[in-house]
Amino acid sequence: MRLHDGWWTVAAAAVAACAGLVACAWISTHIDVDPALHTAALFVHLASLVLGFGAVLVADYYGLLWMTRRCTLHEALGATSRLHLPIWAGLGGLIVSGVMLEPKLSSALTCVKLALVLLLTVNGLQAGLLNQRMAQHGPTALTPRLLAWGAGTALVSQICWWGAVVIGFHNSQH
Repeated sequence: MRLHDGWWTVAAAAVAACAGLVACAWISTHIDVDPALHTAALFVHLASLVLGFGAVLVADYYGLLWMTRRCTLHEALGATSRLHLPIWAGLGGLIVSGVMLEPKLSSALTCVKLALVLLLTVNGLQAGLLNQRMAQHGPTALTPRLLAWGAGTALVSQICWWGAVVIGFHNSQH
């Protein structure tokens, strides 16, 4: 059984991801981080942002190249598929390092950011299934349903990434 075998496996992974994020939030309230570790965690956080969000932007760029007929669907899906590892590595790095950045869980904005990260994670899980379904179409035209699914996935991804970045920046200023 693989992650993208169907909706049940994606749903199970989403439940596990939710439990993992809750565990990370709980851990963040029970650890004492010294200044040197905080500085290292901040560096990892920023590097992970560059890796994960940068890969997302490249994946979306390939989607735009395909929409403007500057590359084939096969090329766009292949590039996007290869970007899953850096996207997940970046997101994982953000979550793990975020635990050590002493998030203020009593802040409404921080809770919104955590909700965005959870939505981003679930969106990423189902994006793998979407990529697989699109690849099954081969050179034939995609159905309107798959096109809408792809556009929705990209839109949710961008909203979540940019929203989390803006909130993170705002929180770092206060």
